Amino acid sequence: MTKKTILVTGGTGTLGRALVRRLAADHDDHTRVLTRAPEPTPATAALDGRSAVELMTGDLMTGVGVGEAVAGADVIVHCATTNGRDDVVATRHLVDAALGAGRRPHLIYVSIVGVDVVPLSYYRAKLEAEQLITESGLPWTIQRVTQFHDLLARVFAAQRLVPWTTVPAGFRFQPIDVRDVARRLADLVAGEPAGRAPDLGGPQVRTMRDLAKLYRRRPVLRVPLPGATARAIVQGGNLAPGHAYGEFSFDDFVAGR
Repeated sequence: MTKKTILVTGGTGTLGRALVRRLAADHDDHTRVLTRAPEPTPATAALDGRSAVELMTGDLMTGVGVGEAVAGADVIVHCATTNGRDDVVATRHLVDAALGAGRRPHLIYVSIVGVDVVPLSYYRAKLEAEQLITESGLPWTIQRVTQFHDLLARVFAAQRLVPWTTVPAGFRFQPIDVRDVARRLADLVAGEPAGRAPDLGGPQVRTMRDLAKLYRRRPVLRVPLPGATARAIVQGGNLAPGHAYGEFSFDDFVAGR
């Protein structure tokens, strides 16, 4: 089998590190990690020294260095996120660099389940980034994913100084472990462009109340939230119950903290 050159954006982030570890362990390919830091950081140090992993300096917000990182890549896995409107700018720079690279790399984009129904501004930016990719002329795969275990853990941990945990009433989540997402992405890297891949959700749909009590055993206060975003989540717009996937439940995540 021909070796591939794979570029991972956001490769020093929560998902990116898990994906790079997976690629380094499972593939005989050459993996590049796009990082803004020219000097070693704790995140890059965790990747440095792994076989077939190369750190490439570049900035998706300015486009500087992105062309060099993309050059010769067979597959790009776009995990980087700014958690805001800058995702559109970053994705445009990446697409432009890929189009100018002299070949048409397979661009895999990690998006979020419900970006087309939950009216959060961040979700709108992710949807716009999806559209940039689908209209780019590049071979593409978009993988929408539910929330990571880590995200819910951060929400609950932020309330550690009060004797209860407050959650929105009626909210449910289908959290997924980044190791399971990395496994799916590694399969996509090895395959052909798939367009909109089936959504990816965690193994269980749970109420936010249940997840909060599992994370920390204390009283949970449920507060109704107004607005279209809360209504869309209460109605399950953030869920993919027909696409449950993964080995690691939220219980496993909490037990392994």
